[in-house]
Amino acid sequence: MEKSNWSANQRGRGRGRGRGGRRWEAVSGGGRAGSSSDWRGSGGDGRGGEEEQQQCRSSGPSTGGGGRGGGGGGRGGGGGRGAGRGKSVQYVPVRERLADPLTSMHPEFERMDISESASQSSLPAGTEITPCKRPDSGGKSAVRFIKLLVNHFPVNFDPQCTMLQYDVDIKPVAQGHQRSNIELSKFDLSTIKNKLFSMDPAQFPVSKTAFDGERIICSAVELPTGVFNVDLPRGRGRNARYECTIKLVNELSLDRLEAFLNGNLSVVPRQILQGMDLIMKQNQNRLRIGRSFYSTHFDSKDDLGNGIYASRGYQHSLKTTAQGLVLNVDYSVLPFIKPVGVLDFLWFTLQIDYRNGISPRQKKQIEDALKGLKVKVTHRTTRQKFTISGLTKENINDIVFPLDDPEGKTQPKRVRLVDYFVDKYKKPIKHRNLPSLDLSKNGNMNYVPMEFCELIEGQRYPKEELKGEEARYFRRISLANPGDRRDKICEIVKARDGPLGGDCAKNFNIQVSLKMTEASARIIKPPDLRLGDSQGRSIKCPITREDCQWSFMDKHVPLGRQIEQWAILDLSEGRLNSDRFVGSLITRSSKLGIFMKEPVYYKKCGMDVLSNPDDLRGLLRHIHSKAHRLQILVCVMSRKDSGYKNLKWISETETGILTQCSLVWHANDVNEQYLSNLALKINAKLGGSNVELFDRLPHFEGDGHVMFIGADVNHPPPRNTSCPSIAAVVATMNWPAANRYAARIRPQEHRKEEIQNFGDICLELIHTYGRLHRVKPEKIVVFRDGVSDGQFLMVLNEELMDLKRTFESDGYSPTITVVVAQKRHQTRLFPKDNNRKANVSPGTVVDQTIVHPQDFDFYLCSHHGTLGTSKPCHYTVIYDEHGFSSDEMQRIIYNLCYTFARCTKPVSLVPPIYYADLVAYRGRLYQEALTGYSPLSIASSASVSSSTLSPSSISSFSERAFKLHGNLENAMFFC
Repeated sequence: MEKSNWSANQRGRGRGRGRGGRRWEAVSGGGRAGSSSDWRGSGGDGRGGEEEQQQCRSSGPSTGGGGRGGGGGGRGGGGGRGAGRGKSVQYVPVRERLADPLTSMHPEFERMDISESASQSSLPAGTEITPCKRPDSGGKSAVRFIKLLVNHFPVNFDPQCTMLQYDVDIKPVAQGHQRSNIELSKFDLSTIKNKLFSMDPAQFPVSKTAFDGERIICSAVELPTGVFNVDLPRGRGRNARYECTIKLVNELSLDRLEAFLNGNLSVVPRQILQGMDLIMKQNQNRLRIGRSFYSTHFDSKDDLGNGIYASRGYQHSLKTTAQGLVLNVDYSVLPFIKPVGVLDFLWFTLQIDYRNGISPRQKKQIEDALKGLKVKVTHRTTRQKFTISGLTKENINDIVFPLDDPEGKTQPKRVRLVDYFVDKYKKPIKHRNLPSLDLSKNGNMNYVPMEFCELIEGQRYPKEELKGEEARYFRRISLANPGDRRDKICEIVKARDGPLGGDCAKNFNIQVSLKMTEASARIIKPPDLRLGDSQGRSIKCPITREDCQWSFMDKHVPLGRQIEQWAILDLSEGRLNSDRFVGSLITRSSKLGIFMKEPVYYKKCGMDVLSNPDDLRGLLRHIHSKAHRLQILVCVMSRKDSGYKNLKWISETETGILTQCSLVWHANDVNEQYLSNLALKINAKLGGSNVELFDRLPHFEGDGHVMFIGADVNHPPPRNTSCPSIAAVVATMNWPAANRYAARIRPQEHRKEEIQNFGDICLELIHTYGRLHRVKPEKIVVFRDGVSDGQFLMVLNEELMDLKRTFESDGYSPTITVVVAQKRHQTRLFPKDNNRKANVSPGTVVDQTIVHPQDFDFYLCSHHGTLGTSKPCHYTVIYDEHGFSSDEMQRIIYNLCYTFARCTKPVSLVPPIYYADLVAYRGRLYQEALTGYSPLSIASSASVSSSTLSPSSISSFSERAFKLHGNLENAMFFC
C-alpha cells in the first residue's frame, strides 16, 4: 500500500495553544457551575423519543405510510467527483486567510443533527426579518406553581478553545475498467477515513477528531492537509484506491458561543453548535441509527419474535438555553430486524413458505419487505454491504445475462446464473424456483440468490408493522412511566457506553453535569366550555377533573347537524350486524344532539373493490346516484387495508362524497364511547360544532374577525428521490368559535420545506371566509409545523413575505402573528415529587431556565398523559404584530387545545397544526393511491417506486390528485 510522506515544513499540531486538560472556572451566565464530582467528559446525538400516545382513538382504519418527513438526502457539496489521480501531493498550510468557509462549500454542514438546514433568504443582505424577542420576563398567570426536573444536563466548555474544521473529499481513483465517479456510501467513506487515520495515528489522532461520515472533520489539533492515497482490498486479490483531499476551511472560537449565552451576541453561532454536536456524537460503543444510539448486544428478554427484537438506546443533542449550554438526553426503544439469512427472514418474519416457489402476491410482499434493506453476501469474501433494489422478474433457473470478457478481447457471452455460480464460486444454487435479489448499483448488474445473502445488523423494523403480542410488549417497554424514564435517562448519562463515555469530548475540554436541570413551572387555568342542553340552549361547562376531560352526560353538542341522507357501504364480508350497529349509532347520536334518520341506501360489497380504482369509482358513483343529496357514506370494513387510500382519494377528489370508515369489530361491539367518537366525527365533517369556548380568547375580546391558520409539509421517506412533498394549509372559517376549518392541499418540489405559493393558498382561504361572512378577518395567527430553529428565517423571509406581498396585491392588510410549534424534540418534564407514575398536569407551562436565552418561546403540556411520559410541545413566536404578552399567547394556545373536534379532552398540539398534519397525511394518501407507491414496507425509508413523479410533473399531478371536489372544499373531510 502506498503511504504518503509528510511535508518536512508542516506546522506543528499544537500551535502553542497549551489548553490541554486544565481546569477553568464555570462560565458566567447563570446556573452552569457545579462541583467537580458532578461533571464528566462526554460524546452523542438525538431526536425526540418515541411518539406520544394517540390522544383520541380514531374510528377510521389507519393504513400507515406517508409519515412525517425524515432526515435529509444524499451527500452534498463540492460538485461532481473528478477522475484520475494527482501526480503530486500538495499541502495546504494554515494561514490567517483560510479557505472558503465550510458552509459555503458544503451546505449539508448546516443541516447537521443539531437542526435542519439554516435556510438562506432571498432578500438583500440587511433586510432580513429575524425572530422577535421575548416581550417580558415570562408569564405570571397560574392556578399553582410546581417544581420540575428536566432532562437537560448543563454543559461546561472552555471559551478559549478553538475548533478546527476540515473538509475531506474522498473519491475513487480510476483503475482499469473501474469508473471514478462511483457514489460512495457513508460506510465506505468511514472505512476509508479510518484507514487513512490508522496509517499515521500520531498525525491523525482519532480521539481528538470527530467525523460526520461524509465530508466534515472537527479537530482539537491541527491535521496534515493535502492529497493522500488510500488502498483497500476489494476481493480476489485486488485493491481499490481512493484519493483523500483534506483542507482546513474554518477555525471556530468558542468565545462566540459564550458571548451569545451571555446576551452579547444576538444570533446563535450555529456553526459552533453544529461542530460541538458532532463532537458529542463520537460514540464507538453503540450502533448509530440516524440521530440515536442503540446497543449492539441482543438481549433475549427483548426478543419480539418472528425475527424482530427491540433495542434500548438514547438520543441526545445540544441546546442553548437561558441557563446556558445543555445536553438534552432521552431514552428510546426501536424494533430491529435480526441479522439473519434472507431466506430465514422470509420464513420467520414474513411467514412465507418458499420451498415450492412463491405466488405473484407473495413475490410482491417479499419485494416490498426487502427493498432498501442492506445485505452481505456469503458466497465470496468481502466486507462490502449491498442494498436490495428489488427482485428479478424471472426465477433463478431462467436468468441469463451477458458476461464481459475481463480482458476485453471478445464479445460478452450469455451465461445462465446457475452455471455462473458453479463455475465462478463452486456454489450450486438450491432454490432455483425463486427470483434472485437485485443488488445492482450505478448501472452495474448484480444478481445474487437469496440463499447467499444475510441481512446486516442495525436495520429498523417499522413500529406500525408490529402485530399482536409483539406490538403490546414493544409498547410496554417503550412507554416508560415518568419515574422509570427519569431513572433510565440518569443511568444512560452515567453509563460507560452512554453519551459521556468516550474520550472525544474530554479532548475538546467539554464537561457535562450528571444532574438533571431543576425548573419552575406554572399550571394555567383551563377554559370554561360551551355545550348545549336538550332544549337547544347554551350551557356553561367548567373543567373540574384533574385530567381536564369533560362529559356529554345529559349534554348536547353546541350545534348538531340533522343527518337525513346517509348511506352504508358494507365491506365486512357478511360479518356486520347492521341492525344493531345502525340502531345503536342513531340512539347514541341523538343523545349528543346529532339527529340521524335511518340510512337511505345500503350496499354490500367485498373488500377487493377497494384495490381496483375503476371498480371503486363506479361503485361510489352508483351509490351517489341512488342516495339523492347524500350527506355522508359510512363504510364498514372487515380489516385495515391499503385500499383505504383509494377510497379517500376517489371520494374526496372525484365523486365529492364524505366518508366515515369503521372496522367491523368496533361496529359490532357498539361501545358507547366508540359510538360517541364516531358521531362526533360525522358531525364535524358535516359542519356541526362539538365544543366551543365559553369566553372569547385572550387579546381578542373586541370587535373584528380573527382567523387561525395551520400549515405543515409532509415529506416522502428519506431515500425516496422523486415523490413530491405535500403542503397542507388549514384555516378557521368561523369566529369567535374558531372551531370549523377548511383545508387546501398542494404538491410541491421533492423534500422542499418552504411552502410554495403560501400567500396564494392563504388568500384563497381568506376569500372563502369572506364569502361565508361578507367580511375578511382583521387579525391572523399563523401556526407553522415541521420546521427547526434553523428554518425560522425561511418561514419569516420567504413564507411570511410571500403572504404579505399577496395580501398587499389584493388590497388586504390584516395584522399577523407567526408561531412555530415543534414536537420533534427530546425535552421531557418530570414532576419533582414522590409520585413516579404521574405525568405533569394539563396546562403545565415552562418559560424560564430551559427555554431560549432571548427568543419568545415556551414549553406547554396541554394534554393528560396516561401512558408513558408526556412530551410537551415547544412553541416559539417568531413574528408578532399583535403585541401578545407571554400570558396571552400561552392561554390562547392552551384554550384552543380544548376545541379539537374528535376529543372530549385537550389535545397535545394546537388544533390548526393538528389538522394541518392530518390534511398533509391525507394528501400523501392521494399520491400513493395515484402512483401505486406505498411506504408500507419493511424498508419504507429506502423504497422508491418506479412510478413516482419527477419535479417537472408536479403541476399536472396537482390537477389530477389534489383538487378537492367542490362539495368538500370547505368541509372537515380530514377529521
